[in-house]
Amino acid sequence: MSNYVFVIDTNKQPQTPIHPAQARLLLNQGQAAVYRRYPFTLILKESKPKPKIEPITLKIDPGSKTTGIALVQGNKVIWGAELTHRGQVIKMSLESRRSLRRSRRNRHTRYRQARFLNRKRREGWLAPSLQHRVETTLTWVNKLIKFAPISSIVQELVRFDLQQLENPEISGIEYQQGELQGYEVRQYLLEKWSRKCAYCGIENVPLEVEHIHPKSKGGTDRISNLCLACHDCNQKKGSQDIQDFMSGKPDLLQRILRQAKQPLKDATAVNSTRWSLFNRLKETGLSVSTGSGGLTKFNRTRLNLPKTHWLDAACVGKVEALKVLTNKPLLIKATGHGSRQMCRTDKFGFPSRYVPRFKFVKGFQTGDIVKAVVTKGKKIGTYFGRIAVRSSGSFNITLKAAIVQGISYKYCTTIHKKDGYLYAT
Repeated sequence: MSNYVFVIDTNKQPQTPIHPAQARLLLNQGQAAVYRRYPFTLILKESKPKPKIEPITLKIDPGSKTTGIALVQGNKVIWGAELTHRGQVIKMSLESRRSLRRSRRNRHTRYRQARFLNRKRREGWLAPSLQHRVETTLTWVNKLIKFAPISSIVQELVRFDLQQLENPEISGIEYQQGELQGYEVRQYLLEKWSRKCAYCGIENVPLEVEHIHPKSKGGTDRISNLCLACHDCNQKKGSQDIQDFMSGKPDLLQRILRQAKQPLKDATAVNSTRWSLFNRLKETGLSVSTGSGGLTKFNRTRLNLPKTHWLDAACVGKVEALKVLTNKPLLIKATGHGSRQMCRTDKFGFPSRYVPRFKFVKGFQTGDIVKAVVTKGKKIGTYFGRIAVRSSGSFNITLKAAIVQGISYKYCTTIHKKDGYLYAT
């Protein structure tokens, strides 16, 4: 079943989303028209007096590469999406620019004094690749607020409750021995040790939580004293101290001890991004609540739902029960709005070709999603995808499996104007 369809009235005020079958009925009867293709939204042609509007909760599961989004109405999941970020692309572009500028300065072709010691970053500064995740997520939050009657937001604020993991005595005995704490610890260790046995490196087998310094010899339950081990290695080590158990492998011993004390950098970076997003979400004026990653996994496992980003989002926060009414989330990929470079350069930083001054060609621009119906020539057929324009009026269309080149603008009809994203279902 597809996502529910957004509906806005004649004054562009959001109404309760409707079932796809009901949306088709409204279109066939001429009571509504397509307002936007992605996300699919209808606009009513006649206003209805005092429509019944049911409040909706927007749930977000921020991730390093992909963010899950879900709309929940009561206990019903009616809409889902997965937003793929382009943080790594931004990082690579900045590194490329930096290398070109450094090489140009080193060649002495143009004097430019180094400026790496005279810059001051504002409070709350995030790297561009991290800031991008916050901005794109916030963009989609604002879009959904325009199209759906959202009354509250629930965000997974931290993937792991790092403070509780390092100091379990903070909230007393119930927290450190409760069922939820086991999910927090185990999920953290799986990420930290790359889902491998710390001692033999085996993968894809059941892993057990292991005390590096045995509890029988004074070892604690702190996260820095825990690792993952397969059943055989755990039994073989027993209550031995790790120094004795790994006496024949000094290099592996040092790596395990070093990795045990090292915090999970990826989790820390993502957590800092989520805090920034949380503060920005509060600026929307809606009620914002939070949950942890361990609670999300606990809810998903208890409800027996598959592991996907958008279903993880639906499980964020306090959840008693969920009824999933869609199985085709909207897949959103951030592509950006192009480059502002006035010319392209080769690997040495020299100009290789210039970019056309005008982005629009025959009313189209690169990034538009079009439908092309070719009626003659070697490429007869119907094509639906993202275009790349040429000054000649002969465009390239990117399909799911290939790129079709040389499609005339005369055969193209715009389905969705460029907005910096690529869509699929």
